[in-house]
Amino acid sequence: MLIAGQRVQAAHGATFDRRNPLDGSVATTAPAASAADAVAAVDAAARAFPAWAAIGPGERRAMLMKAAQSLEAKAEAFAHAVAAETGGSALWAGFNVHLAAGMLLEAAALTTQIGGEVIPSDVPGNLAMAVRQPAGVVLGMAPWNAPVILGVRAIATPLACGNTVVLKGSELCPATHGLIVEALQDAGLPAGVVNFVTNAPADAAEVVEAMIAHPAVRRVNFTGSTRVGKIIAAVCARYLKPAVLELGGKAPLVVLDDADIEAAVNAAAFGAFANSGQICMSTERIIVDERIADAFVSRLAAKASSLPLGDPRQGPAVLGSVVDMSTVERCNALIDDALARGASLVCGGKADNTLMPATLLDHVTASMRIFHDESFGPVKPIVRVKGIEAAIACANDNEYGLSAAVFGRDVARAMNVARRIESGICHINGPTVHDEAQMPFGGVKGSGYGRFGGKAGVHEFTELRWISVQTTPRHYPF
Repeated sequence: MLIAGQRVQAAHGATFDRRNPLDGSVATTAPAASAADAVAAVDAAARAFPAWAAIGPGERRAMLMKAAQSLEAKAEAFAHAVAAETGGSALWAGFNVHLAAGMLLEAAALTTQIGGEVIPSDVPGNLAMAVRQPAGVVLGMAPWNAPVILGVRAIATPLACGNTVVLKGSELCPATHGLIVEALQDAGLPAGVVNFVTNAPADAAEVVEAMIAHPAVRRVNFTGSTRVGKIIAAVCARYLKPAVLELGGKAPLVVLDDADIEAAVNAAAFGAFANSGQICMSTERIIVDERIADAFVSRLAAKASSLPLGDPRQGPAVLGSVVDMSTVERCNALIDDALARGASLVCGGKADNTLMPATLLDHVTASMRIFHDESFGPVKPIVRVKGIEAAIACANDNEYGLSAAVFGRDVARAMNVARRIESGICHINGPTVHDEAQMPFGGVKGSGYGRFGGKAGVHEFTELRWISVQTTPRHYPF
């Protein structure tokens, strides 16, 4: 762990093992922090805050740019760590590193964009200003599935805004998240500006609440499941701590009757099966107009069946291992339920280990669990609909609302469909899996609230203050 600039073990010496999902070998042995360790990390961030908040934007920018270079230089180490801890492919690890470095560069650019405004006042001679200032200590909690991207996202914009941070690493990829912190240390950030704690799964609730309860923590961000997000939200509410929550998704990809089928197939395959479907933005429902469904399904099945599957430690693969056997069991149960209720298996099928093939189920209906439940694996439903209204109704028939996509050659028509889809993000003629550091990223409904990225992130991780200066004598009524 990293606390106040020092590499430390848990105070009581406890550790936990993260095992590789394919063969059960120990991938990482990491410190198992106690609540006291977590509080020490927040204390260190609180001590470092005044000086970090006071330095100029150019100095912060230079360090964040250097951190981006250091992160990219660790690409090979990230690839090894991702394969060992979560079974992700080298392709996925490389994509993570590239986008995460871009996030650090975007954060560097934001250091001079944290502005305010002068607001006209009705009081003569009163100069009224809305000013953004650093909030304080930010607690970031990142998941395992896009570990470099989401680990960096949890802390980059907060740092650019002048906050200090504590990153709580995922129990499933502590070494991967530790490499992010190493890159930031390489960039010369002062001691305590970035702190890093890891914990055993059984201790997560105690460790997290200890940090949220700390008076110095002024913002919390969490990316993960909706189930855990609701718990985090409740704890934050108890202590009146503002939070940014990016949670689960069931992203619809709507293929209208005038879509470019080849383009839609390529986007569906990428969105559904990148990182074996273990992305919050993953295409989770493929909604196709019945007039083109046969042609679309045939071509998508051929594409999905051709995707390379294998152990990412032994060579290139598009689909590596899923994160654990619970994913296999969940996806197998979804397949069984859908087939029992009348769906047809187009390609792939059930697995008996964590190397799961790309799987498509056609003729899925609302009576099947996979219509509503997030698979978070490479098992995807195809729903056939008749017309635009049915497509929109299907896209919105879900508790989630993170990402979505619409395919159609008539862009104005597709735009009108996109406007009616209940999601924080919607791409027209592009995949559901799409992220850029400068974009406002977040969802609605069960997918959370708040936004990461660009100016939206500045809004989340600063305090907006009203400061006024009376420049002339002021009249008072008494």
